[in-house]
Amino acid sequence: MNIFITGGSGDLGLLLGRDLEERGDHSVRMDIRLPLNPQRGRVVTGSILDRPLLAESMAGADCVVHIAAWHGIHLVTGEKNATDFWDLNVTGTFNVFQAAVEAGIRKVVYISSTSQRNRFEIYGHTKVLGEEVALTYHRRHNLDVIILRPSAFIPWWNHRVYNSFEGWAQWYWKGAVHINDVEQAVLKSIDLLGRRRLDELPTMYVDGKYEYSPSELENWDSAGPGSTFQRHYPAYAAIAARYGLDPAGKPDTFDISPARQWLNYEPTYSPLNLLQDLERLPSAPPLDPTF
Repeated sequence: MNIFITGGSGDLGLLLGRDLEERGDHSVRMDIRLPLNPQRGRVVTGSILDRPLLAESMAGADCVVHIAAWHGIHLVTGEKNATDFWDLNVTGTFNVFQAAVEAGIRKVVYISSTSQRNRFEIYGHTKVLGEEVALTYHRRHNLDVIILRPSAFIPWWNHRVYNSFEGWAQWYWKGAVHINDVEQAVLKSIDLLGRRRLDELPTMYVDGKYEYSPSELENWDSAGPGSTFQRHYPAYAAIAARYGLDPAGKPDTFDISPARQWLNYEPTYSPLNLLQDLERLPSAPPLDPTF
């Protein structure tokens, strides 16, 4: 398939650019930033707010993966304001769907966010509106659209955000999804759209793997602070303490049963994997991926 990717030089776009080409698909990746892996498919440097360039770049695609957006981190750092968020996340999303219709493309994967539940915050509001655009184009133009709502997935190797794996670990511990699992969901969405037309618009949370059962999450630490951690990871108490992970901290989790049903999605990275990676520090830190 020919896959057009917005935000193609971001964390997820880099992985998709690498792995789509390696499995035999062709990608066109559009981003305002210069790519780190220009040898992976065709790269277009430009903005989805540039409608003529967007239309030209999208021509010939079989499927669109729309990732481009400003995220919560851009508010935290003060890099972007409400107007910036509206322009890219709302107007840009409209541009992408309209360009897809005009190009005769019927398959779109829209990367939303779990932040859509915070609909009155700047970022969450734009994701709510982005999902409305996706639903409207599904209904009005009969597009096959899949909406994915990944939990926070900025990877440890994004050194603009995390100085070290340890810093990423403290964030991940609160509840998140590994970027490799997000990519898994995107690739499986592309494959599903390639196999058949969809009678509805699936909207799915994409979360990580957890050793905790639903009952344990509902009755967190019922035997006292840290008791759930102790039940699963007794050998890692010293590791958690060394790296500032709260044994009593309950992760923020999401229901991934629709993703399992639609995509056969199964996350692979869990708190246990994180603890095992931390145990190997500092002699064997995880390596940045090769794009």
